[in-house]
Amino acid sequence: MATYPVLTIRPERDWPLKNRHHAIYKNAVQSLEGVETGSIVEVRNSDNDFLCYATVNLKAYICGRAISFEKGDPLESLKRSIKRAVDLRRQFFQDSETTAFRLINAEGDAIPGLIVDQYNDILVLQLTTLGMERLREWIVGVLQELCSPTAIYEKSTGQARKKEGLEPREGWVKGKGPDTVTIKENGLQYLIDLEGGQKTGLFLDQREMRALVKEHAAGRTVLDCCSYVGGFSLNALAGGAVAADAVDYDAGALERAKQHMTMNGIADGLLTTYAEDVFEFLRRKPLPHAYDFIILDPPAFAKRSTDLDQAKRAYTDLNRMAMQALPPGSLLLTCSCSYQVDVPLFQTIVFHAARQANRNVRILQRHRQAYDHPVNLYHPEVDYLKSLLLWIE
Repeated sequence: MATYPVLTIRPERDWPLKNRHHAIYKNAVQSLEGVETGSIVEVRNSDNDFLCYATVNLKAYICGRAISFEKGDPLESLKRSIKRAVDLRRQFFQDSETTAFRLINAEGDAIPGLIVDQYNDILVLQLTTLGMERLREWIVGVLQELCSPTAIYEKSTGQARKKEGLEPREGWVKGKGPDTVTIKENGLQYLIDLEGGQKTGLFLDQREMRALVKEHAAGRTVLDCCSYVGGFSLNALAGGAVAADAVDYDAGALERAKQHMTMNGIADGLLTTYAEDVFEFLRRKPLPHAYDFIILDPPAFAKRSTDLDQAKRAYTDLNRMAMQALPPGSLLLTCSCSYQVDVPLFQTIVFHAARQANRNVRILQRHRQAYDHPVNLYHPEVDYLKSLLLWIE
């Protein structure tokens, strides 16, 4: 087995790694012996005890990412982690009713820096750390061996790469597929543009919440705020909603939402779209319809801790306006994908919104975690998404 340079952790700073947390912060490092940035290192504590193998980026604040807590060949261990992630999805996504899911969820599957989504038989790869960037060809080979995809597309974009000093990278890395694919989610069809678009296509992490909306939408008039390509609207109408209005600043996404209605046999006229800011929309007097089911699924208002105060105000205002707009006996599904806003804080924000709106509110359902977005018990930061289904009295 190859030997690796040694990174030593300061005294009393090794406990996160002993608890299998994947991040190594620069201020926890005591010494580096012949370490090249982007490479794999063996990590030891100040007593020279083995802790893990990690990839390193000496220019980043999180300068190491643990990829194996086992002694032995770290690449073989990493390959076993990839195989475990793939096998887990095969447990839950066997039927043809859902053909799009997250195959590898970074730290959620103990593989920091690697995200892979599957759309039918095409894989979409996202590399967010320098260490995984250096392993690109090896990763593609492992995915090809374990999954036999017809093609692999890389969509390595976003803020995480900037923090690692990496430029965006996008394009086919294995074979070539169509520009647009048609996938199924719980029996409903969606069009996915592999090139361009937000994230790697549809927001797969909200699959279970879209299904929840479908369960409870019958007979209701729905307002889908920050709708993107209309996933919640489609599920509401498929579930028997009498009408749905979709609001999003992205006019192109709203056009795709209309296509999704046609593809799934939703009658013309049931969906109305509004390409505008959701805050301005909710300030309208009166609103276009008397809604009795509102969905709030905004983008992350807090991407860093310094954004938190502004984010709390934005979430409070958004929820207050929605509650004020709803008659008694209505439903409100409110979501946050900001990691900086944890579950207790989000519930506190919703509490303040309810007080400001002077409404009695009950929690009917909390977020349904999608099986393809597992949360690593040792790395809870991956638990970013939270939702509350509320009864408004």
